[in-house]
This record gives sequence, structure tokens and C-alpha cells, in this order.
Amino acid sequence: MKKGKMFFMLLLFALFSLSEIIAQDKINTITVNVSEGKYTINRNIYGHFAEHLGRCIYDGIWVGTESSIPNIQGYRKDVLEALKELEIPVLRWPGGCFADTYHWKDGIGPKQNRPTIENKFWGGTIEDNSFGTHEFLDLCEMLNTQPYLAVNVGSGSPQEAKDWIEYVTSDGNTPMANLRRKNGREKPWKVKFWGIGNENWGCGGNMTASYYADLFLRFSTYSWVDTKVATGGLPDDYDWTETIMKKTERKQNLIGGISFHHYTVTHTWADKGSALDFIKDEWFKTISKNFGMESMLKKHLAIMDKYDPENKISMFADEWGNWHNVEPGTNPGFLYHQNTIRDAVSAAIYLNIFNNSCYRVKMANIAQTVNVLQAMVLTNDKFLVKTPTFYVFKMYKKHFDALMLPTEVISEKYLNGTEEIPSLSASASQNKDGEINITLANVTADNDLQTSINLNGLEDFEIINSEIITADKINSHNDFNKKEEVSIKGFNSVDKDGNNLIVSIPSKSIVSISLKIK
Repeated sequence: MKKGKMFFMLLLFALFSLSEIIAQDKINTITVNVSEGKYTINRNIYGHFAEHLGRCIYDGIWVGTESSIPNIQGYRKDVLEALKELEIPVLRWPGGCFADTYHWKDGIGPKQNRPTIENKFWGGTIEDNSFGTHEFLDLCEMLNTQPYLAVNVGSGSPQEAKDWIEYVTSDGNTPMANLRRKNGREKPWKVKFWGIGNENWGCGGNMTASYYADLFLRFSTYSWVDTKVATGGLPDDYDWTETIMKKTERKQNLIGGISFHHYTVTHTWADKGSALDFIKDEWFKTISKNFGMESMLKKHLAIMDKYDPENKISMFADEWGNWHNVEPGTNPGFLYHQNTIRDAVSAAIYLNIFNNSCYRVKMANIAQTVNVLQAMVLTNDKFLVKTPTFYVFKMYKKHFDALMLPTEVISEKYLNGTEEIPSLSASASQNKDGEINITLANVTADNDLQTSINLNGLEDFEIINSEIITADKINSHNDFNKKEEVSIKGFNSVDKDGNNLIVSIPSKSIVSISLKIK
């Protein structure tokens, strides 16, 4: 009896173990509903943000024509070349907190006549205004990118905003258009997007939602442009969004969008955590907070859906990204920090969420483009580094203006003590040539994931390309005068299994798979 019982127990254990193996093989499943695409992923979701902050503009983008650093008309040549690789669709400027202290007339005309101001918000540096309206809009033309300007609401006036719009966009015989011509620009620029203030709940004037909404309508009345964007509240301030939507409900001609800002801070605002010196527990916390953004975004979108069922008002996530402590020895007000594979995985999570919410999210702008926060590139004298986040944006260009394919993700739980989050993030799209592109991230620090991708509604296809961004260590990064540790490489762990794909996704990696329909 004992031997029989033992045999029976061993048999049960073997069957249980087999069922666990089968379950594990099936637990990571991504379903791409190929025939259910309805909304387009606006390429402006891959936008950027450049504020007069630290070394983003000066030394990052602009060095002036007299600089020994190679430049084209004062713009850093290496930065221009790097940003052209990303095909930046839209660039937001001049801020940020700087926007509501910026008076645009300080930045036009002969440079020697431009007044200097103190940048109170960011390090107390002296701003010489050598980079102003002409320099920014010329930059956008060089990059073939759309400009997105933020007008000064906090310390400015509707007249100042109206004059700036006229200066930039008018081709008539008007005072501001003639002033532009006097300053060397005959033809107006095309600027579709105008932000009416920035974070007016805080550095933009410490306003209430109701007061700002009234002020927005006042400014907007005299702003004759295509798309006027109202500033949003804190990421979890749903009352702010409701107030804006209520007050503009019958005046939708005055509003084209609401902004949404979300920064991921690993610990607290006082001690945000190191960009480089962190452990797996901190990796998990960062990734968990990245995922947490989605529930906040959805609540804002639900409010907008309630008041705007016809979907006329867009959501612009025009500031987002990871925010770590500054690098030791650097100016605390310059917000300069390094960028690791952790930030690359974070970027993939954010972008997948924005892709999947593209029915109303029409723009997003990572903070910031050069040398500040989660930057695309870092500069040091004559040297330039492309960050891991740069390569995520380069990889994800495949989604520009493509049809979003609804995607369902079932994955193992990524555990940290009693906390759990998904192990996978994904989005998919189909471009105008019929090519299907799937981007996914294994967000875990050390678990490789065997994953099945079910292409629901697709009869036959071939794999035409697959790429990966990954690294050996959780803090792998690219640094000056060193070989790149993180970049895009070919990826061979993708197999076709009937109408499915079987993918072995390494830990801490972002994968892109391109398919051609037969």
C-alpha cells in the first residue's frame, strides 16, 4: 500500500509539474487583433520638448556661430544630425516653467540689442535671449518638424500672446508681420499648435482650475490659430480636467486640446533616486510607476469622453518621462542626469500606452530633448552620446501615422515582495503599405520570457525584420569616450508557428517585429 501510495503521489506530482510547464508556456500571450484597427497613431505622439533649462538650448542645441564646436548657423552639427535620425514630428518650446516668464519680444531683433533676464526657475542663470523665436522656428524647419509654442499666461497678457501669433503667422500688412520682415523673415511660419500657458496650477501662476479656465477662454478668444491647448492639472487632478471640459463645453471652437504631464520619480521629490546607482528594488519601483500612469490617463480620458463624445478635443501628453537625481557635481537647477536601459524600458512602456490610447491622445512630448531629464542625446564639449531612450524612439518610428491594432497582453506577474505588475508591455500597428509592426518590452530586471503572439485575423505572413534593445546590466548606459553599451541590434529569437509567433524575450529588453502579409 505504501509503495502504491508513493507511486500515486509521484504520478500526481509529475502531472502537476507538467501542467505547470504547459501553463507557463501559455501564460505569456499577446493577441494582436489585426482586423479590428480603427484609430491612427498620430506621429506627434513621438514629439519632444526643449525648454530654456540647464544645457538643453545653450550648449545642447545652440552654441552660436563663433563657437569652436562644429555648427551650422549656430546649431550644433552633431545634435542636428542625431535629431534628424529620429524624424522628430513636433517640438515644444520655450517651456515649461520658463514659458510663463518669457516675453517673446526679448528674443527677436539684433542679438546685441536683446535684453538679458535671470532664469529664476532653473539655476538662476543669466538668459541672454540669443535663442529666440527666429532661432527656434528656423531649427524646426531644419529638422522638418512642427513647432509647438507655449504662450505666457502667468506673467503675460492676451495682447502679448495675440501679437506673438501675428508676428509668427501673419502674411498681411500688419504691425507685427512688418516687424518680423524687418527682422529678416519675409514669409510667415506655419505654427499649428499653441499652448495657452503651462502648469498654471503651479509655476504658471498657482491658479485654481476655475480661474485658469476663465483665463484660458480669454486668451483663446484672441488667439487665432488652429489648435489651442489648455494646460492640465497634476496627473491625478481629475477635478481640473472636469472643470476645463465643463467651462469649454459650449465653446469648443476655443479649445483643441488639454495637456497631461506625468513624471516618474522612483522615491520622493526630495530624493528621486540615482539615475545610475540603483538596485533591482528601485528598478521595480520605477517600472511600477510607469505602468501607474496608464490608470491616471484613462481617468482623464473618461472625463473628456463624457463631455466630448464626438472626440473633438485631443489629449496632449506634452511632458513625460523619468526624473532622477542630478548627476553628482552638476548644477541642481540644470536637471542633468544619465540614461540607462531602465529609462529605455520606461520609454517603451509610455509609448505603448500612448499608442494604445491614440483615439484621443494625439501628441506626446518627452522631457527633454538634450542634456535635461530623460534626454535623447547628451553633450560634453565637442562630444555627443546617444542615450538608450534615443534608440527606443528610433525603433518606434515604425508606428508613425499607422493604424493602431488593438492588443491584449496576458503575462506572468512581475513580483517584488507583495507588489505585482505585468511583465510585458506591447502595442502594434499596420502602416499604409500593409506592414505590421509589433513593439514589446520585457520589463523585468532578470526574467527571460517565452511569449506567444497570436495574430488574430491574419491568415498568412512572413517575418521581414526583428530588432532588440537590451543590455547586460540594469544600469547599462552610453557614456562619453566609451563604446556604446545600449543600441539597436538584430534579433533572431522569433519563430513562426502557424498563425502565431513564438518569441523568447530577454529580460530588460525592447523588441520590434515587422511582418509582411502574404
